[in-house]
Amino acid sequence: MFRKTSLALAATLIMAGAAWADPIEGNWKTQAGDTAAIAGGGSFSITLKSGKYAGKTIGSLKAAGDNKYAGNITDPANDRTYSGKATLSGSSLKMSGCVLGGLICKSQTWHKL
Repeated sequence: MFRKTSLALAATLIMAGAAWADPIEGNWKTQAGDTAAIAGGGSFSITLKSGKYAGKTIGSLKAAGDNKYAGNITDPANDRTYSGKATLSGSSLKMSGCVLGGLICKSQTWHKL
C-alpha cells in the first residue's frame, strides 16, 4: 500500500513540475533547421544544440509579461549581439533582434519540438 501511494505521489509531483515550467522552456526548431534549447527560470538562456554552431549560447531573455520576452540575441555567425525579443504563440516562437533602437530588425519563427 505504501509503495503504491509513494509511486502515485512521485508521478503527481513530476506532472506538477512539468506544469510549472515556463512554456518558452524546451527545444525549438530554428528557421535554419537547427535545434535551440531554452532553459532557465527568471532568466532564460538560449543554446544551440545542433548545426554548425552547436554548443554556442546565442541569447538571454527575461519574461516581459503576456507571453512576451526581452533580452539579448547573438548572431552565431558574426558574434554580434542585438536587442532581442520573443513572442510565444502556441507552439511557435517569433524571435527578433534589432539595432539602432529598433530601426533595423530581423526576425524568424521557431517551432517547439
